[in-house]
Amino acid sequence: MFDELIARDRAVNWHPYSQMKTSQHIPILSGKGVQLYDANGNSYIDAVSSWWVTLHGHAHPYIAQKVFEQLQRLEQVIFAGFTHQPAIELSERLLAILPANQQKIFYSDNGSTAVEVALKMCIQYAHQQGDKKNKIIAFKHGYHGDTFGAMSVSERGLWTAPFQDLLFEVIFIDAPHSSNLKETFQIIDQHADDVACFIYEPLVQGAGGMLMHQAADLSALMAYCKSKGILLIQDEVFVGFGRTGTLFAANQLTESPDIMCFSKGLTGGTMPMGITSCTEELYQAFYSDEKMKAFFHGHSFTASPIACAASLASLDLLLQQDTLDSIQRIVRSHQDFIKELSALKVVEHVRQCGTILAFDWKVGETSYFNKIQEQLYAAFLAEGVILRPLGNTVYILPPYCISDQELQEVYQAIKKVANSIY
Repeated sequence: MFDELIARDRAVNWHPYSQMKTSQHIPILSGKGVQLYDANGNSYIDAVSSWWVTLHGHAHPYIAQKVFEQLQRLEQVIFAGFTHQPAIELSERLLAILPANQQKIFYSDNGSTAVEVALKMCIQYAHQQGDKKNKIIAFKHGYHGDTFGAMSVSERGLWTAPFQDLLFEVIFIDAPHSSNLKETFQIIDQHADDVACFIYEPLVQGAGGMLMHQAADLSALMAYCKSKGILLIQDEVFVGFGRTGTLFAANQLTESPDIMCFSKGLTGGTMPMGITSCTEELYQAFYSDEKMKAFFHGHSFTASPIACAASLASLDLLLQQDTLDSIQRIVRSHQDFIKELSALKVVEHVRQCGTILAFDWKVGETSYFNKIQEQLYAAFLAEGVILRPLGNTVYILPPYCISDQELQEVYQAIKKVANSIY
């Protein structure tokens, strides 16, 4: 069955971020908690939450039940001209726990589209204010998605080279540090009159290599942009819903953004959904008797009732004390492992933010395309653990239901591979 599924898959499917001629994709039949089970009966600890989306583990019965119940009531309705209770309730509940200035929710399909919505909001906002602001500030080494707008504000590199001439102008700055803030402020001053917004991943730049910066430095940068009339887009697609140790990275900042983007853990990993929240002030710029001032953006499955039901169920689980305690348990477990991890000869640049623990494998240049990635990935799989390095950057990002014993199995796998691969 294993080989048959691989053959059938290769005959019809094109996988993401994969060179199909040289890669292989393991057929997974089922999942339960942090475990995934393949067609050969092997089990794997999903230590990366299946691309950072699975908050509460696989096939969670509570989320499944709520989705099942919603499917029997209403599976889909066009969100232009209609509304429904799951979308109303989800917006109400999210706005109750987001920064107080977030007042409206716009639904889309995934993280990339949540970012596209945010960028378009900012540019149209400036247009409707009579301003010709069409430049955007973003961090170097950032990642915000693979659609054209999201690509434009992400790190330019080999994977965006074919599209380089089609990406719009962006002013890239270094992630904030106390030593570079003054220089960054000067760059902002040079362009402020033309800048519609600043988009950033708060505290952790995920796909860029789990690069981390301090809340105080980011808060200072946000405050400076605000003083220059620059709108702030906070991309919490990756870090939202507990990943940084607090419900949102925003909880650790002294400044609040104008717009926030969410996806990934939003539905507990059950299905795709994106959300862009914004302030009342921004919303009011579109609220008019003039139809052409409306925000003309939408998706066929905008505010999917099923995805809203999954999100509400995931939110129920997230806010339970047991889950909040588990998040802190994972944080402490990572902290305890850091000393042991740092002592390994092949490990450098160990860093942690909440439930995210990352380090670099000593192989010279740190790069997404470092060939050590394939070797490490295979070695970890052989130990029954899914750790999908970003080049030579290895990270642990488990579902919150992971047990202490399972965490230790992940740590032991890292130590074993570290002692076998030099």
